[in-house]
Parts: sequence; C-alpha cells; structure tokens
Amino acid sequence: MGDMKEFKSSSELERHATNDEGQVRDVSHRLVGLNVQSEHARAMSGYETISAGWVICNSWVGIAATFALAIAQGGPVSLIYGPIIMFLLVGACALTLAELASVYPTAGGQYHWTSILSPKSSSRGLSYCCGATNVFAWIAICAGIAIIIPQQIMGMAVFYNPSYVPQTWHAFILYQGGNLMVLVYNVYLLKRSMWIHDVGFIISISCFVTLVITSLARTAPNFQPAKVVWTTFLNQSGWVDSVAFLTGLVNSNYMYAGIDGVIHLAEECKNAAMVVPRALMSTIAIGFVTSFVFAIVMVYCTNDFDAAVSTPTSVPIYEIWRQATRSDAAATVYLVFLLLMAFFALNGAQQTASRLSWSFARDNAIFGSRWLSKISPTQDVPIAALVFNFAIMFVIGCIYLGSSSAFNAFIGTGLILQHLTYAMPAALLMYRGRSSAWLPQTRSFKLPSWLGWTANVTTVGFAIFVLVIYCFPVAMPVSGSNMNYASAVIAVMALFATLNWFFYARKNYQGPRLEFSD
Repeated sequence: MGDMKEFKSSSELERHATNDEGQVRDVSHRLVGLNVQSEHARAMSGYETISAGWVICNSWVGIAATFALAIAQGGPVSLIYGPIIMFLLVGACALTLAELASVYPTAGGQYHWTSILSPKSSSRGLSYCCGATNVFAWIAICAGIAIIIPQQIMGMAVFYNPSYVPQTWHAFILYQGGNLMVLVYNVYLLKRSMWIHDVGFIISISCFVTLVITSLARTAPNFQPAKVVWTTFLNQSGWVDSVAFLTGLVNSNYMYAGIDGVIHLAEECKNAAMVVPRALMSTIAIGFVTSFVFAIVMVYCTNDFDAAVSTPTSVPIYEIWRQATRSDAAATVYLVFLLLMAFFALNGAQQTASRLSWSFARDNAIFGSRWLSKISPTQDVPIAALVFNFAIMFVIGCIYLGSSSAFNAFIGTGLILQHLTYAMPAALLMYRGRSSAWLPQTRSFKLPSWLGWTANVTTVGFAIFVLVIYCFPVAMPVSGSNMNYASAVIAVMALFATLNWFFYARKNYQGPRLEFSD
C-alpha cells in the first residue's frame, strides 16, 4: 500500500482517474484533511477489484447458506420473490454508494462521505458514528463468514459418521483455525497474489453453472409443480404470514451482505473513481441473476422441504443438494466447493475490514491509532489492523463457547449496521439537495436526477425497515433460545464506541471536509 499523499483538493484526487476517452476529469471542489494512497502504490486491476467485490458477497452462496431460514419463513415464496425485492432495494443502495464513490473513492467510504456532507457543527460526531458502525459491521460479517467453515465441515462429518456428536469446542477450533489461516495469507501472500480473487470468482461461477445443470438433469422430469414453486407459502415461525415474510427477507438480503466491501478497497485499485462503481454494479447484477436462478432451480428440484429443515447434519443446503442431484457424492463435492468459497469470502472480508480499520485509525479515530495506521514496509499491508480485527474475531469466537445465541446475535447485527452506514450519507446527500457542489457533473457515474433521488430515499427507508424488522425474534412464542438479541448487542457496541469517543476520538479525530462547506 506504500506511500500516502494528502490531497488538498478533490481535483488532485480525481487526477488519478480518467474518463472513457482518456481525458482527465476536472473536479474543482476543494477537500481538506483527506489522506489517500498514491496511484502508483495501488496494485489491484479493475478485474481484480470486481472479483474481490464478488467473492465477498458471493450472492448465490449467501442464499444457500441461509436456506433454512427462508423455508421456515415463507418457503418457496420467500426464496423466489425475495431476491427480486432485494435486487430493487439493495440495488438502490448500490446506486447511491456508486455515485459517491465516483467522486470520493477512499478506503473510509461511508464515514468519509458523511464527514464531507454533514454541516460543520455535526461533521465529526456523525462521521465518527458512521465509521464506528461500519467497523463493527465488518467484524460481524467476518465472524458470520468464519462460522460457516465449521458448520459445513461438521455437517459432512455427521453425514458420513452418524455416531459423531459435534461439540461446541470443535466448532470453536475450526472457526479460529480458519481465521488464523486467512490472517496469515492476508499478511504474507495476498498483496503478492491479488489474482486469488479472480480464482474465487471463476470457481464460484463455475460451481453455480455445474450445480444448476446437474440438478436439472438429475431431477428431470420429476420437478415440483409450478404452482408449488411460485405460489406456496410456508410459515413455521409462529408469526402471522405478513410478518413471517418480512422477517424472512433477511435470507435474500444475505445475497448482498458486504456490498460495500469494494468501496473500502478503493485505495488498493487503480482508477478507483471508475472501477469501484463498476464493481458495485457488477456485483448487484451478477448477484441477482445467480441468486434468482439458483433459488428457482433449487425449489423445482427439492421434493421435501421438511427434511431439509430437520436434517441431522444441521446444514440444510446439504440435504437440498442431495435431493436435487440425487447423489450423496455430488452433494458432498458441491459442499466442499461451498467450503472453499467460504475461505475466499473470508479472505476478501478480512482484507476489506482491515482497510476500513486502518483508514479509521489513519484519521485518528481509534484508541491505538498510532499503531493501527501503520503500513508494514516489508509486507506493504496494515498488519496491525489485520491483527486487530483478528483479535476481536477471536474474542467473539470465545463467546461462542459460552453462548451460541450471543454469538448469533452478534453476527446478526452485520446487515443492520451496514444499512445504517448506507443511509447516513444518503440522507445527508438529500439534505444537500444533491447539489453539484457535492456531486460534480463531471463524475464518472451519474444518475438521472429522478433516479438519484429515488435511490437515496429508498436507501434511507430500507435502513429504517432493516433496523426494525431484523430485530424481531425469528419465531413465536419468544423464548430464551429463539430471542433476537441484536438490539442488545448493538447497545453494547454503542457503549464501546461512546467510550472510545470520550476517551480518545473526541480530542483527536478529524474527518475530511470540503474547503468551502459550512
């Protein structure tokens, strides 16, 4: 990541990106207090950046990993129509993020934009809240990906050895082992092998294509009737159907978990002002096509949803694939590929989370910023930031030993916190009237006015929806085991963020600002 340079104006920042005709975009609005990586220090190509954005979300895999939730809360209706709804809602969020990224492509992303767009009197406080929220969101996302690894390994072990009884500490060891492997790779190898994201992208798409073809070929002609696929609503949650459908949307939302990952890699890639918006749009488009097709095929090819939910392996998608492919061996092969893709996703997520933590420390917003903001001169990566995120994930893994409910509550906050960070700059952009002072007309990604306003309003509205609905218990009646503790976890996170603010950030943190702004 090499040298850093402080740009006093956004024209200097944008000088490192050109439009399609090779002409330099002239952005005259001045910025102060923004440090970014110089262009020559950036190693990721455009394709590698798009691949990184994809492997983090890996949309069809995200739906596969949470299949059981959708079956219990809507069944085929949630699985089929959920991806369409999320394509529209999260697509609006991506459009909002892409416009801002085309003007201010920085590793800080949302909290930098919040700092720039806020009134001067509230800039530091609002941007700090956004940054802290985003840091917690990415740690939760990393932990959520990491726990998939032991779940899949132990699921295969149970299937092939029914006498095996999984223990919590088994999952703990595998969880920490996966985290450690990815940490070592990020420190010593990732900077020298950015092509690893390309490999992950190719494996993901190849696996998707072969899985779809195999399932259709093996199931034909014994498909589920079209009426079952497109109109059947299953509700095992105890909620009324309308609430069950809304809470079940969290499954489809996971197809875009970590959509902002590529934003925080902006200072890793060349021509970030052009590449990052393209990566966002690519992830949304490819994610929808693969997820929608995957959901349709799996519903047509599955003949017993109850067996998938009650499978002794505790990996519902394993049972789904056994039914779809009519083969234990084929289902196992695909689950191994799913396990491999979890490693690719965790690798990209740790890279992203560390760059966000590093950026936050670079702005002197975290206790220990003096160390967390350093770049290793030999490895050219923020080792301290990587270790910082790993250490927090290690502690969260220890929580799993004591209470899986508390652990699940923590990882369940990832989507909620992410959407809050999308909403803050979106709301402030509307507050600024989407003025050309903050969104220059020369930007590489430009929406028509009506679409920009619609995307911004939808981004804010959806964040409010997520904050409320995703805190509902997953089932009724509520008990200690099925209670949704996300709101309590968010309160604890807020406490830590508040303590850090009063004891450190309040005196030291300064976010970037437009020089002329109020």
